[in-house]
Amino acid sequence: MKIACVGGGPAGLYFAVQMARRDDRHEITVYERNPAGVTYGWGVGSSELLAPFATQDPPTAERLAADAFVWSGELVGRQGRGAVERGGDAGDGYCIGRQRLIDILADRARELGVRVENDCEIDPSVLAGQVDLVVASDGLQSRFRQQHAAELGAEVTTGRNRYIWLGTTKVFHRFTFSFVETPAGWLWCHAYGYGEERSTFIVECSPETWRGLGLDSLGVDETLKLLEDAFAELLEGHPLLVQVRDEGVMPWLNFRTVRCDRWHVGNVALMGDAAHTTHFSIGSGTLLALDDAIGLADAVDRHTDLSDALEEYGATRRAAVRLAQREASYSARWLEDVARYMPGDARRFAELHRWRRSPFLAHMPPAAYYLLRRSLDESRLLRSAWRRVTSLRRSRFLRRNAR
Repeated sequence: MKIACVGGGPAGLYFAVQMARRDDRHEITVYERNPAGVTYGWGVGSSELLAPFATQDPPTAERLAADAFVWSGELVGRQGRGAVERGGDAGDGYCIGRQRLIDILADRARELGVRVENDCEIDPSVLAGQVDLVVASDGLQSRFRQQHAAELGAEVTTGRNRYIWLGTTKVFHRFTFSFVETPAGWLWCHAYGYGEERSTFIVECSPETWRGLGLDSLGVDETLKLLEDAFAELLEGHPLLVQVRDEGVMPWLNFRTVRCDRWHVGNVALMGDAAHTTHFSIGSGTLLALDDAIGLADAVDRHTDLSDALEEYGATRRAAVRLAQREASYSARWLEDVARYMPGDARRFAELHRWRRSPFLAHMPPAAYYLLRRSLDESRLLRSAWRRVTSLRRSRFLRRNAR
């Protein structure tokens, strides 16, 4: 087959690797609009980051394992009110710089005969008549998804909170969630190390807090100073770092959730953020994109007819993604209503944060939900009943969304 991947992020590159490994007769080109060595983002990670590589492509898994930063457990706290560490039950995982991940995948793709062309922006629709299969892995702003929104049943919803991706030289050895009360409301960060000298540091807040602190109008230096002061206890003197695309403008965002009822039109298939997004608070975006790459390669292997392969790919991956998106929506909603969960001691707050993906939490008083979950922990009978209820809800959700 002649295959073109538009977008040289983890999804497009790993799909190219997958197809090249399975049949070296494929002619595969990856087109990336950014120059080589240029990306936007800090570190990516997951407790299962190496899983898509371990069995599918051991050489890549070995390179990632050699460079990955290992984190262990998590820390949840409110400044001045104590913090709670979780160890074994919070799990361990791996993080790596986004640029390093892309470099490893691009090098592996080239080893397998894939052409990787940087600084090359191209419309997937233009390529559709020139090759057998086009993968639109061109991210949240996917041109192909926007052009074919009606056919794909594409929907983009915008979250309420404001957030910004930053970096820092402070290295966090566990996933850290720190909440700080300001005169204008709560600020919080999601922080995790991805190397021996760097961490990702995402700051989030309500729009009221964002405007109340003047973050809607402050320049780059003033914003960094305000945030460094707010998180001074956590940062311990380390600076915050920012990647600015538009000079003088801080890259504040509202999270956008992408959903599509179909993942292909003709011989063009969506992949990764072009097809779906999940709120960063559950940390599954990169892993889902890598699983998309494996899923499409598997489907193409199983079918001689490309349209059948694309139908199977879309149906299978949509089901998996929708479960993650459902959990992410509950987590995002928790953070949009974070003041509701602030009363109580450090342990209660940390436990409510841990349970933020629950579909029930938003519909119960937090104190009542906390007591219920503590009771479940102490009663085998209640735990069994709770599992049956949640399993039933999950089954119903899957049936409703099976297409």
